[in-house]
Amino acid sequence: MRADRLLQILALLRRHGRLPARRLAEILEVSERTVLRDMEALSAAGVPVYTDRGRNGGCALLEGYRTEVSGLSPGEAQALFAWTSGTAAAELGLSGELSSALTKLSATVPAPALETAEALASVVVVDRRRWFAAAEEVPLLPILRDAATSKRRLRLRYASPRLNGAPGTRTVDPYGLVENAGRWYLLAAHRGQQRTYRVSRILSATVLDEAARVPDNLNLAEAWARQRAAFEDTGKACTITVAVDPAAVGFFTTYSRFQLTPGTTVIERGEDGGWPVVELTFRARRAALAIVLAFGGEARLLAPADLRDDAVRLARATIEAHGEPPHDPG
Repeated sequence: MRADRLLQILALLRRHGRLPARRLAEILEVSERTVLRDMEALSAAGVPVYTDRGRNGGCALLEGYRTEVSGLSPGEAQALFAWTSGTAAAELGLSGELSSALTKLSATVPAPALETAEALASVVVVDRRRWFAAAEEVPLLPILRDAATSKRRLRLRYASPRLNGAPGTRTVDPYGLVENAGRWYLLAAHRGQQRTYRVSRILSATVLDEAARVPDNLNLAEAWARQRAAFEDTGKACTITVAVDPAAVGFFTTYSRFQLTPGTTVIERGEDGGWPVVELTFRARRAALAIVLAFGGEARLLAPADLRDDAVRLARATIEAHGEPPHDPG
């Protein structure tokens, strides 16, 4: 819309003072002729803009002109401009809208506050992806967003981990979307029961012409907190004592933190044959086993004895399963 474009031109000139018409046209994805017409419209409306011809010319806003009507403090400007997640907006299909909104808002923010926000943004990087985890592909996120905001039912084709990834079809009532440590989840009801669907496992999504059945008093944050607590409580915590190769102890403890119970600290228990001994509490027994076995001969599980027995059994089963490859006569 032209009104949006006029506001963006004003915001850009407010921030930069002067820009070539060609550069404005590139930013706004219009022609230079359109930019010049917009400048004339702003001038006719009483906004002190002007256009200089020549090599050092361009579109400019009269020095001293201010539209600082937002009343934002420097801290509030930092919160809005520096901490807005561009990655999340892009995955939701709203990166263009976010950029446009911030550009418009910048025209109303006092210059000192805006400079402070930009300074913070230049020294802070937010990386939502966990260590050693690949970025998940979530191309269907905008469709899910539309269904949740319009409260329409969804037909999903979903690769459930309970079925070893075999896809199945289900119709759900979307409650909302949750982003957790770089992973997106759809919170929805299936046959009246609240469920969580990992968005990267959704193979297709169709918005139906049916109203979703969403509780009137639904609070998405509280619903997610209950769902997460129920999931984390399914595994019984397991405390282990393990001796780790000195060369690998730093990596072992760092890698383990992803499965530790909240608040767990690494407790050192002296040495075993020259190897540091540490005590860790994992969220679940299976997680403790998996991490110890992943380090092979660089980790010796000392306790508990029953878990050590399981580790030995699994290690022997792994050797049997990955024994000598079949002889190739060729």
